[in-house]
Amino acid sequence: MKRQRQGSRRQKENGMKLEVLDFSNCKLKSLDFLAQANLSALRYLKLTDNEITVINETVFQSLPALTYLELDNNPFTCDCSNAEFIQWVKSNNQTQVVNAYQFTCSFPVVEQGKKLMDFDVQSCWTDVSFLCFISSTCLVLLTLVSSVIYHFLRWQLAYGFYLFLAFLYDSRKTKKGAPHQYHAYVSYNVHDEAWVYREMLPVLEGEQGWRLCLHHRDFQPGKPIMENITDAIYGSRKTICMISRRYLQSRWCSREIQMASFHLFDEQKDVLILLFLEDIPAQQLSPYYRMRKLMKRRT
Repeated sequence: MKRQRQGSRRQKENGMKLEVLDFSNCKLKSLDFLAQANLSALRYLKLTDNEITVINETVFQSLPALTYLELDNNPFTCDCSNAEFIQWVKSNNQTQVVNAYQFTCSFPVVEQGKKLMDFDVQSCWTDVSFLCFISSTCLVLLTLVSSVIYHFLRWQLAYGFYLFLAFLYDSRKTKKGAPHQYHAYVSYNVHDEAWVYREMLPVLEGEQGWRLCLHHRDFQPGKPIMENITDAIYGSRKTICMISRRYLQSRWCSREIQMASFHLFDEQKDVLILLFLEDIPAQQLSPYYRMRKLMKRRT
């Protein structure tokens, strides 16, 4: 055991005294072993005619006395894996790298024949972590803004969108100069359909002779639903909304009464009739601020 320790100590002392090292034509592929060799006195290092493709800058940091380095005839890789070595060669004033500006690229294929020192290392200094931080921050902010818009401004955005559709339809209608096709468009939930057929249609269509527009009967097949709703509301003199609890829970019914309120805004006259099929407390109408506004303004 004592002899082993003495032998190891001698090897370290010899390594510290070693000044010249020739590894030419040894089929070396990596120099990482030199970082552990304790060659603090090494001045001359010859590594020609090997298979070295990538050199780690830390290898030369472990050779503080190195003044002469030969690396001819090695198949260098011209990419960011050698960026630190290229930068070290250009900025180091202590070590002379023989023929450094004549080293040619062997990999990748598109870089073959080009000079290693001509490789643009600036493209490798982009801080990827910073870009990831910026991207993730933007994504989080976008998610937060989208959530706020959805929860607090979705109805205002929907209002603007439908108002734009109404404006387009109204402009088209004005150009054509077409009269109203229906006396009234009836907006109702499918669960209230029986009341519409049993009570409303016999009176308004049968006795009064009105022509009513009903979605299941008069909507044009194959046409987008919102376009059918817009055409029906703007093609009718009035819009009758059959308000019930199920009506308020319906997404399409909500859009119909919104479009009807836009029509009311456009026409500047009474074109909207709210017909309550059941008594609904005011607190249940609080989410439907536009309907409550209409009810406060009209009996």
